[in-house]
Amino acid sequence: MAVILSVSGSPSATSRTSRLLRHLDARLESDGHEVVPLDVRDLPAQALLGADPGHPAIARVAALVDRADGLVVGTPVYKAAYSGVLKALLDLLPQYALAGKTVLPLATGGSVAHVLAVDYALRPVLNSMGAGHITQGWFVVDKEITVSADGQVTVAASAAAPLYDVLGRFSAALSPAGSRPTLYATG
Repeated sequence: MAVILSVSGSPSATSRTSRLLRHLDARLESDGHEVVPLDVRDLPAQALLGADPGHPAIARVAALVDRADGLVVGTPVYKAAYSGVLKALLDLLPQYALAGKTVLPLATGGSVAHVLAVDYALRPVLNSMGAGHITQGWFVVDKEITVSADGQVTVAASAAAPLYDVLGRFSAALSPAGSRPTLYATG
């Protein structure tokens, strides 16, 4: 199937955003996709803050983006926008790095007051980078994401059904014409 780059734009190692993305990665893998996880926080700060597109780690990310058929781009919402580390990375990629790619924008935040960040902050930058198809994005309130002591993620039933529907549509957009996407259960 498709190669998907799953990008977490969270600066926190214990982020609900990152954990949610890894949970969704497993669902995409069960649908037959190859998923490559990328946590922007693991990239060298000097390369990001120094705006060094030639740094080997940034060049590696650019190669991953080039290889991918699609990207899931997740971010926590800070000050009504996507994270600064995600912005730093996107600024270092080539202008049309997303040309021909299918992209699923996702965001998490403490309040539904930030729901528009997906469409008014994240979507425009993905579009400006030439994304071939940006599927419907989704916002999940932090309190709807539970992480158990062993790291298992559970999404509240009220958020799970629409989130998994959006994920299924993204998966279908990556699938060859005529194939049937998996319908994800909400559990």
